[in-house]
Amino acid sequence: MARVDALLQLHKVLIARRADLRAKLLGDLDSLHFSDGRDSADEAFDAGNEEVNCQLAELESDELSQIERALEKLKKGSYGTCESCSKKIPVGRLQALPYSTFCISCKKEMEEGHGWDTQSSNSNAGWAKISDRALGLVDSMESVNLADYES
Repeated sequence: MARVDALLQLHKVLIARRADLRAKLLGDLDSLHFSDGRDSADEAFDAGNEEVNCQLAELESDELSQIERALEKLKKGSYGTCESCSKKIPVGRLQALPYSTFCISCKKEMEEGHGWDTQSSNSNAGWAKISDRALGLVDSMESVNLADYES
């Protein structure tokens, strides 16, 4: 019963975070402003700030999408189950990252490059196949003299 209670608490956390992100994103959109006759230095400064704000808004939007997905999984009864191995994701991981869709083992394997190639079952599949050494380019690359190409 403790897992059920923890999942219910995580549901509340997800709902609260979703509300915060929605309000923040609406505020970000409202704060965008356009040129109002100010000098070019002010406009350049504002453009830099707006670029940072847009990047932050994109990250927040991505998080909001993940939260929406987690809430949908809660409705379907599949929340807290690893999408790779179908085992239960430990509550501690869900408390740290409530929209986790993979258990630690599967996520770690994916991050190490073993899970990105879904068409190959070879555990050595990944970037090593296309590295310079695997393609035989290392020796030829080491003999390049950049001075030969400078004008």
